[in-house]
This record gives sequence, C-alpha cells and structure tokens, in this order.
Amino acid sequence: MNSSQILDSTKALPTGKDLGWAIQGFEGSFHQVAAQQFFGEAVEVITCANFRDVIKIASNKKESDGGVMAIENSIAGSILPNYNLLQKSSLKIVGEIYLQIRQNLLVNPGVKLEDIREVHSHSMALQQCLEFLDKYNWKLVETDDTALSAKHVHQTHSKHIAAIASKLAADLFDLNVLAPNIQTLKNNYTRFLVLQREDAAQEVPDADKASVNFHTDHSRGSLAKVLTRIADSGINLSKLQSFPIPGSDWKYSFHADMEFDSLEQFQKAIKKIEPLTQEMKIYGVYKKGKTV
Repeated sequence: MNSSQILDSTKALPTGKDLGWAIQGFEGSFHQVAAQQFFGEAVEVITCANFRDVIKIASNKKESDGGVMAIENSIAGSILPNYNLLQKSSLKIVGEIYLQIRQNLLVNPGVKLEDIREVHSHSMALQQCLEFLDKYNWKLVETDDTALSAKHVHQTHSKHIAAIASKLAADLFDLNVLAPNIQTLKNNYTRFLVLQREDAAQEVPDADKASVNFHTDHSRGSLAKVLTRIADSGINLSKLQSFPIPGSDWKYSFHADMEFDSLEQFQKAIKKIEPLTQEMKIYGVYKKGKTV
C-alpha cells in the first residue's frame, strides 16, 4: 500500500441527499435519529429489516447513497456481526456519530399513567428501563423494534398501551412523551458509522481518525511491534478489536481505530507498520464523530 492509496481512501463528508441512506429499523428508530444528527433533519432514509440488508442496499448505487450502521455501544460493547459485515463489504467509512440513547414512555394524547396496562418495546429497550418499569404493575410485551411499537400504539388508538421509543418516534406518530429519559443508565451511547461506496466518496476535510484492519505473521511479539510503532508515531489507538481469520488455525486479524493530528502523521505511521503486517486494509479516513 503506497501513499496515493492512502489518500484515495480518505473520503468525503456526504451530503445526505438524493436516493437516501440505508438504516436498520423502521422510521423513528435510533438509526434515523443518528442519520438526522449527522446529515440534518431533511435526510431521506431507507428502512431495512436487518444489518445485512443495510450493507446490501448501501453497496448498490441504484438503491441508495450509502448507509448508517451501529457498530458499538458504551454498555454492551462491540457489535461483532456488524464488523464482519463491514469487512466483507467494499464500503468506506466516511463519518461517525455517538448518539446518547434516550428512552421515553410514549402514549396516545390524553392517556395518563393510571390508564396504562401494557408497555411494548424491543427487549433491549425494556431491559434498559426496568428500574422505571418495576415501579408499575404493567405487562411488558417484547416487539421487534422500538419505533414499530410506537407506530402500533398510534394505530390502535389505545389508552391502555404505551411504547418505549425515541422522541423522534413520538413526533412521527403523534404520541405524547409521558415520561422522558426513563433508561436506568443515563450514560448510554451508541456509535454509528456512516458508510459510502468507494466510487462515490470524496476527501473528508480535516480528517483526524482512521479505521484499519491488519494481520501479522503471528510470530511472538509481532502485534506488540505494530502497536509500538503506532504509539511512537504519536497516534492514539482508540480501539483494538481482534477477529479470527476464517480457515486459519487460531490466527487473528485486528481492527484498529487511530486518532491523529494530521493526515501526514497517519501516512507516516502506516508506512512504519506496513512492513510488519501481512495484509492491511484501510476502511476509511474521516472526522472523529461528535457526541449528541
């Protein structure tokens, strides 16, 4: 890999217009919230049933402009299947955003706490709000999606069913936020990647972060040598995740997120560690995401 290839892998901040961006979940999901925070509220989204479909549609220039995909959570950790999907795709990371997950109890207009008999939401959302839910004798109903639960409450016009979902879902489905921020752990963030096809992306101004995958010859100390050269280059290694190499005998590749001061600093670091690796792929060079 030469320096021109590195420059080619720096991709542009996309506009969020035209065909739309593939997301996992329904309208009103936290993926849509993340997309709006990155692109603006006018961004068009293409809802997908699962992450595999997100990657598939994001890779098709006739169907989308790219995709927005959750990759890790501050409580639950890395979403390993999504890293595998990213590895197998030809998509580039062109941005990221860290979204605080705020769960809300949503009801139809006029409904009060004493009217509620059931609360519908995704199992993870219900788990995140158990401290609040345990105060009431409500039946908890697990569903496939938080936003879909909100839509169901709206469509039934029921005064006895509530949903746990985002504020965006409340706005989309004309529901009232009866109790905001009911999640037990308030410091809960999900990191979302903005993905785009290589032929569509442009250079990101003032890029200061990169995601790289590499593997060494697995000899003793080989990984330590790579990490030492990264540190000696003054680069902050903000994440290191190992993955088994399919078909190998307990050998691993490594996903590394690197934060740096300038593209030149990153390029020099890549040149230093390249001779120590057997294979390397740069997933993207982009701007470190804001927390919202």
